[in-house]
Amino acid sequence: MGDDILDGLLSAIPLPALVIDASEYIVAANPDALALIGGQALGRNYVTILRQPALLDAIEATLSDGQARTTRYLSNDGAQDTTFNVSCRAIEGSQLQSETAALLVFEDVTMVEQASQMRRDFVANVSHEMRTPLTALMGFIETLRGPARDDKAALVRFLDIMQDEAARMNRLVGDLMSLNRVESDERVRPTETVVLNEVLHSTFRTLRQMAQDAGVAFEPDFPELPVTVRGDADQLKQVFTNLIENAIKYGGAGGRITIRLTVSERETALRATGARVQIIDYGPGIDPVHLPRLTERFYRADDHRSKALGGTGLGLAIVKHIVNRHRGRLRVQSTLGQGATFTVILPVAPQN
Repeated sequence: MGDDILDGLLSAIPLPALVIDASEYIVAANPDALALIGGQALGRNYVTILRQPALLDAIEATLSDGQARTTRYLSNDGAQDTTFNVSCRAIEGSQLQSETAALLVFEDVTMVEQASQMRRDFVANVSHEMRTPLTALMGFIETLRGPARDDKAALVRFLDIMQDEAARMNRLVGDLMSLNRVESDERVRPTETVVLNEVLHSTFRTLRQMAQDAGVAFEPDFPELPVTVRGDADQLKQVFTNLIENAIKYGGAGGRITIRLTVSERETALRATGARVQIIDYGPGIDPVHLPRLTERFYRADDHRSKALGGTGLGLAIVKHIVNRHRGRLRVQSTLGQGATFTVILPVAPQN
């Protein structure tokens, strides 16, 4: 097989691919393979280039017995670690100056590995979150069936705690179902026209009693004209309910929450006309170290306080997915001791 023909065949393979002959030299490689293993690999001994023991063993064995093998190759693209499945196949009777050669094809499975790891982490997190209330319930049930069987005072106290733990599990299950729904719909853009002023006023009515109980006053700052976006009214209310609830729970020490609605003719983040809804509290603020991770599932800036206030750690993840579905942006700014500002940026609906 001529070098030109071999190079042409490798170039036609839409994955990194290279050929190693029986003398253990890399005799051909397509551009993708050279980008992966280094542009100086041609004509070099494969052991000095590929180096990873599992891959070297597979190549050596295939060159020896001609049997196909599959193994892994780990690399880094400069931004993240990458993982490749490597198919190692013998080329019998080739004319590469030897009777046997090995064709290696590298398939990037980084995204598959990351998705698998995310699933494992998610299951582990859900199991951890469920285990605490379940353990508490089982413990109290055992106590009520044994030592506290006839203790009426303990019965009342334990039942109240059990109710709180059951409610916590119920909130967690509800948020998990909500997260599943919004993730399923994330690529489906809403088509209805929604007036943000009305959605926010509806949210105020829902949360008025909670704010009064916490001693927090709402300070709405809206334009006189209605601001319309393409959206799902229920999901947008879920976004603002979550953000304002968080402001009441964690920033309510400031005694007031400003909800500001503005329109920008040229919103940089969207490269179009955008509506900004800012939920501003004047409480203790959030340590900047936590800001990049706030929308991760089960991430809590203050784990103990969040659980004490009934948080599931999923609220901001739900907010992020809903905002993404609406082709919007979520921004968080905070300085310790000076409160926090959560900003939702949405594209304004074109006027008919």
